Amino acid sequence: MVNEITLNGYSINIEKYYEEIEDDLLTISIVFYVNSEHYHDITTLLYSGTFDVVVPERNLSFRGMISNYSTSITNLYEKGNIGEYKLSLKQVNS
Repeated sequence: MVNEITLNGYSINIEKYYEEIEDDLLTISIVFYVNSEHYHDITTLLYSGTFDVVVPERNLSFRGMISNYSTSITNLYEKGNIGEYKLSLKQVNS
């Protein structure tokens, strides 16, 4: 089971992980939770759109871009709020 990935060196603990290969390109889909304390860091990171992705437990690393993204809550500035994030990253050719 995959418990962590890194995007541009930023480590994210994940709850769910799924991967598939289509046209020789990898896509990973993850679910993770973000609390109000980490909201700004995660949001700033995701605005990048394209990442160096590392999945240590699968011995994978690739350049990927967001292909799908959603969150269960939009106002994580309120202390104590936790949002569920769903993110799919598709491998891009270098």
